[in-house]
Amino acid sequence: MSEIDQQKLQVVLVDDETLARQGLFLRLVEYSQIEIVAQCQNARDALAAIVEHEPDLVFVDIQMPGMSGIEMISEIQTDILPMLIFVTAYDAFAIDAFNLHAIDYLLKPVEAERLSEAIDKAMRQSGQKSAIDEKQRLLDLVINITGKSEFAIGELLDNQEELIEHADRLAIKDGSSITFVPVKDIEWIDAAGDYMCVHVKGITHIMRTTMKDLEATLDPSIFQRIHRSTIVNLDKIEKVSSHINGEYHLILFCGTSLKMSRSYKEKAKYFF
Repeated sequence: MSEIDQQKLQVVLVDDETLARQGLFLRLVEYSQIEIVAQCQNARDALAAIVEHEPDLVFVDIQMPGMSGIEMISEIQTDILPMLIFVTAYDAFAIDAFNLHAIDYLLKPVEAERLSEAIDKAMRQSGQKSAIDEKQRLLDLVINITGKSEFAIGELLDNQEELIEHADRLAIKDGSSITFVPVKDIEWIDAAGDYMCVHVKGITHIMRTTMKDLEATLDPSIFQRIHRSTIVNLDKIEKVSSHINGEYHLILFCGTSLKMSRSYKEKAKYFF
């Protein structure tokens, strides 16, 4: 048996429909290569479960109240981003887009054969893609499906001089308009390939720049790196949760939970 056949994927299920979620659970437990570590009925609970368990794979419903499965993507910290399989009732046009960019999709009601194909695909891709590669593909998915929506997909202004050291605001281009984001309102930032995801009051603005360049722009007394590709606004931290394994999770006032990498553990002194 190959190494791929032997490995076991830790899985989180996300669906607001109880019967649909339980039905998928009953099918998945029949697979020896699957270990279900959490079931969630909304995106917020799923985000907390992903931080806690760092699963390999998440089955997520697209249409959920409060926060959709697509919106949930931008809230996942890049360094712990799992593979995603969408569960959807979308029409063929949307499904084609998911098929191009996601690990796979499952059309409700889920067919046994399609579920098996999706799991096989996830097993093959497990360990082959970095979290940044996965999030970049998923950002492409958001662009294709939503266009220029509340995600404010855009690029950094061509004139990089707008980004001066310790700037009071960032200028973010979105199509033909420019959004000026007050730096003090930024909650956290994470990297996705050639893009930076700037999270502000429930909206994710996308900038084409590097972590190094953006970090140099921000005041280090307020913004600190807590992971290889994550920056947090210290003023937005509500509490720090320490775990028995020595890790820290930072809980922001907005409800987002961010994991602090062990290599940045000494930065915990900023939070006490």
